[in-house]
Amino acid sequence: MLQHMLLRFIAHYGYIGIFGALVLGIIGLPVPDEILMTFSGYLVSKGRLHYIPTALVSVIGSFSGMSVSYFIGYQFGYPLLEKYGSKIHITKERLDRTQHWYKRFGKFALTIGYFIPGVRHLTAYSAGISKWSYRSFTLYAAPGAMLWAVSFLTLGTYIGEHWRIVTETIHRYLLILVGILMVVGLAVWYIRKAKTKKIMAK
Repeated sequence: MLQHMLLRFIAHYGYIGIFGALVLGIIGLPVPDEILMTFSGYLVSKGRLHYIPTALVSVIGSFSGMSVSYFIGYQFGYPLLEKYGSKIHITKERLDRTQHWYKRFGKFALTIGYFIPGVRHLTAYSAGISKWSYRSFTLYAAPGAMLWAVSFLTLGTYIGEHWRIVTETIHRYLLILVGILMVVGLAVWYIRKAKTKKIMAK
C-alpha cells in the first residue's frame, strides 16, 4: 500500500523523507498529505524528530511541490496535462473547476486550497496556466504552506498515538468545515462592503 510505504519512508529517513513525500504528494500522489503531516507530528511526540526542523522541512517541501506544479502549468499549460494528467488524477474538467474557484475567491483560493482535499493539487497548476508571476504565486502560496504544515504537524504532536483516527476524521469533514468558514468570511465581507457604501452615500 502506497500510504504505508510513504509512512515507513518518513520514519526511516526523517526530515529528508518528509521533504520528498510532500513534494511528491503536492504534485499529485493519491495520498492525503494531512496524514503525512500528523504522522510526522507523532514522530515529534515520540522524540524521534524535533519540532522546529520538522516544521521548516514541511513548509519548504510543501511549497517546493507547489512550485514544481506551478512551473509545469506555466511552461506547458493544458496540452501536457490533457495528455498525461489523467495518470495522476488531473483532468481538464478538474482544472476548470479550480479556475472557477479563482473566479469566486480570487487569488486567495491558492492559500485556502491547501486545506481542501482534491483542490490543493490543482491550484498551483491553474496559477501557472493562468501565467501568474512567480512573485505573485509565492505571495499567496507561501502563507498557505506555512499555515497548513504547522497546523497538522502541531495536531500530530499533541494527539500522539491517536494521530491516524483524528486525521482521517478531519480529512473526511475538512471540506465541509472550510466551506462553512468561507461562507462566513464572504458574509462578513459583504456586510462590511454594504456598510462602507452606506457611509459613502451619506
